[in-house]
Amino acid sequence: MSAASERTEACEKPPGGNWILQHPMYQQMKELEVGDSAQLHAAFLVYMDLYEVRRWKDVSCVKNPELQMVLLEAREKEGVPVHTVLPLPVHQPLSHRSVRCVLDRGLPMLLCAVTSDSTLVYQRMTDGLVTPDPPAGPIQDVGRRQHRKRRQQH
Repeated sequence: MSAASERTEACEKPPGGNWILQHPMYQQMKELEVGDSAQLHAAFLVYMDLYEVRRWKDVSCVKNPELQMVLLEAREKEGVPVHTVLPLPVHQPLSHRSVRCVLDRGLPMLLCAVTSDSTLVYQRMTDGLVTPDPPAGPIQDVGRRQHRKRRQQH
């Protein structure tokens, strides 16, 4: 085999090792030195989901020194407020103090639980009780009217 064909073959081979470890954003997160490799991995998976799949804007990582965790900041779309996203492996406990620490940043907060099979489950976190949007659709409206009628009859 000639040297030229060896170089061509070498260029066609995928780089060795885990591609995640070579990704520039993973490297940037690693430089934050949080020490918890599971949380770092979770943060990277959430980053990839927000940036590559959901196409959120301005996705960046920040270190929370008090919690020693990587947080993400991102916008769902242009012109909306920045959200703080707390990526958390499901095996890692979540304390009230941790939630309070992230909420105190003053930005809307999402918690993203990351399972061992890389499933991501997002939950919107709030400070206090939030009134949900009323159910929509004719089925729910009929049910509420029937419930009101039953209450009035009793």
